[in-house]
Parts: sequence; structure tokens; C-alpha cells
Amino acid sequence: MRTLSLQPSFPATEAPTAAPRAIVHRRRGNDSGGPITRLMSPSDLGQVLKPFVFLDIFDAQGSVIHTMSGMPLHPHSGIATVTVFTEGSMHYHDQTTGRGTIAYGGAEWMRAGMGVWHGKEMVPPADASCIQGFQLWLALPEAVELAEPQSHYIEAQHMAKTGPAHVVIGRYEGAQSPVDAPDGINYLLVTLKPGERWTYHPPAGHLVGWLAVASGTLDTGERLQRGDMVVFADNGAPIVLEASGNSDAVFVLGSAIPHPHPLHLGYYSVHTTAQALAIGEERIRTLGKQMQAAGDRKTASGTTPVFK
Repeated sequence: MRTLSLQPSFPATEAPTAAPRAIVHRRRGNDSGGPITRLMSPSDLGQVLKPFVFLDIFDAQGSVIHTMSGMPLHPHSGIATVTVFTEGSMHYHDQTTGRGTIAYGGAEWMRAGMGVWHGKEMVPPADASCIQGFQLWLALPEAVELAEPQSHYIEAQHMAKTGPAHVVIGRYEGAQSPVDAPDGINYLLVTLKPGERWTYHPPAGHLVGWLAVASGTLDTGERLQRGDMVVFADNGAPIVLEASGNSDAVFVLGSAIPHPHPLHLGYYSVHTTAQALAIGEERIRTLGKQMQAAGDRKTASGTTPVFK
């Protein structure tokens, strides 16, 4: 267990500026050579971008898709996970939420809260040729970090949309996401056509800003390509973007009011205090024993629902 108390310095108010929103950090993540690349962890960029604390981009073709979907069940507490797809789709099947398909524009939302075990709640179609997308973790505020877990699947036709953006989390230009997420966080999935220009205007107080590119070429003062993640200056200024290549630019963009707490980290947990972390980790140990006693919970579709 580690406790990190780095507190990034954000200005108390947003200062108007005519300059473009500067990029202050750029990375391509930690690539292990497999289908998953780690772009952000709670121990590195998550310290600066909290409540956004973790981001993976996954990109798998052919038989690797089914290898990736065979990853073991694992626990979480204190966070919410958000999974979106930029290519391909996956099926879900849960006794409490029904069954369906999550593709581009949809999302899986899982609020771990006081504790869950998951990892096999969605499976790829048997004929899947390519699956790409992002998994994001959000550090939950103190009021809900030990709340009852939630697990929801929002298909694309039910997701809020404005212009080129699906509003996966939060509210933007009057479009309100159906996801029951904490206030003060926006997370958008965006596609720009070649030559299309779009400006994101962060809500008041959203000093945290970043984006990650899934495909295509994006110009935001620097030329960004597939796999790039950038962090913007913490001034709340608009972010001007243009698809500058010959194909669509697909990316995710996040902005938020800065998370006010230090991050207390377990192996799969993030909490606001050491006490909350201890409670969450004890709960997931208990859940693990209960899950083993429950035996095989695999559905006819091949999924194993979230255990909470």
C-alpha cells in the first residue's frame, strides 16, 4: 500500500487568455508490446489530472481479442471505471441490467465504491476482427468513495450527443450524459472529419484538461497521432482542435474541477484517506471469499457479471 500526497498547484480562478491552450506534457504511454498500452497511472499523471487517475488504450486484432477478454477477475474500490470503444464492440449480459452491445458512442460505467470484482462482464462477438477503445478510472469524491456499487451499460442510441462529441460523462452544450457520475467532470468521445475544426469550451472551474488520440491526426498547436496523450495548461482556456490528416480523427477528451484530496493507493484501489482505503480493501477481501463460494456465475452469453 502506498500513500502519495503530491498536490499540483492549480490557480484559484481561471484567468482569461487570448493565447492557445498550451500543451504542457505529451506522452505515448508504457507499451508492453501487447494489446494494452498504459497512458496514465495514479502514481504518475493521475497525480496531476485527478479526478482522472488512470487511462489505458486497448487495440487488438484477430485471436488477440479473445486472449485479451480472458483476463482474470480483479477487485476495485474507491473509483469508477468508464470503458468506451472507438472500433468494434462487445456484448454485455447481466441479470439486473439485461443484455446488449456496447459500440462506438456507448459506454460501460462501473462505480466500484465500497468494492467490486469484475473483468469478464463484456465479451467480444465471435467474429470480431478488431476492438479498440479506452478504459478510464475516476477517483471518486469522499461522499461516494465507499457508496454502494453501480454497474450500467449505456448503448450509443441512449448517449447524449452535441456536434461531433458524445458526452460520456458530465454535461456540455446542453447535452447531459445519462451516466450517474459525480459533478464537475466531463469526458467526451469525439470524431472529427478530415479538415473539421472544433473548439471545446470547458465549463467554469474545469482547470484540468487532457486528451488522447485513438486514430487519425489531430492538430492542437502540436500534431498528434494515434496513441498520443497530452495534458493542457491548467488555465481553463478553450481547446481548439482540427483533424489535419486524410482520415477521421477519433479521440477522448477530459476536463474537470481538480480533485481536492491526496491519492491513497492500493493495488486496485484509490481513496481519499488511508482509513477509507483500509475499509475498501477489507471489503474487497470479503467479497473475494463470497465470490469463490458463489461458484461459476458465467451466463449463457459467456459473460461473468460484476460481483458487488
